[in-house]
Amino acid sequence: MQIFERKEKKYILDEDKYTRLLERLSEYMTEDSYGLHTICSLYYDTPNYDLIRRSSEKPTYKEKFRIRSYGTPDKNQKVFLEIKKKLKGIVYKRRISMPLSKAHAFMEGNENIEFSDRLSQQISNEINWMKRKDPIAPKVIISYDRRAFSAHQEKGFRITFDAKIRWRNDDLILSNGHAGSPVAPEIDVLMEVKSLGAYPLWFVDILSDLDLYPSKFSKYEQVYRRYLLSEKVGII
Repeated sequence: MQIFERKEKKYILDEDKYTRLLERLSEYMTEDSYGLHTICSLYYDTPNYDLIRRSSEKPTYKEKFRIRSYGTPDKNQKVFLEIKKKLKGIVYKRRISMPLSKAHAFMEGNENIEFSDRLSQQISNEINWMKRKDPIAPKVIISYDRRAFSAHQEKGFRITFDAKIRWRNDDLILSNGHAGSPVAPEIDVLMEVKSLGAYPLWFVDILSDLDLYPSKFSKYEQVYRRYLLSEKVGII
């Protein structure tokens, strides 16, 4: 899928609640065929981190750009170039895919790539416009181990669990693996709930029983606030 539009809410879990939640979800949801897998995202930003700085100021509209891989890719493996936007609480994600080597050439060059389908071409044009508007370059790789679940009956209702969230701002090459330092050592598991509308009643009951409430947690914003901002202003 090239375009996603949905609401996303995040919840911070300890190991005990994570285990209890998985037990409750088994009646209503199925784990994706990937099982436990690693996601790596290479975030691009301006020299002054303008994209994440604007985003952290909680504007009505915000956007990020990243190249995402599933596992450690080689140069021929397809990766996803994603523009992620948020407007009034709704998340819009638009992405195209291409081999890693081609993605690097595209981001480093000034020429557009020709696609056979109109939607991919439009998204490619948007990325090119983004590059020209504010020169952006690789800044951070964020990786984590994910399990994803889909509801049996409610279309578009998904839950992901991310653990061992880590980052690095050196060796910004996805093909060099997913090693990094912990982003938030105090967090065991980050749950993200993705929905097209209201939560199913059975899930509302589970949240109430386990005393779970939404939290504000953006992986890239946490890296920026905890680590990059102090470097940027010269604080050691």
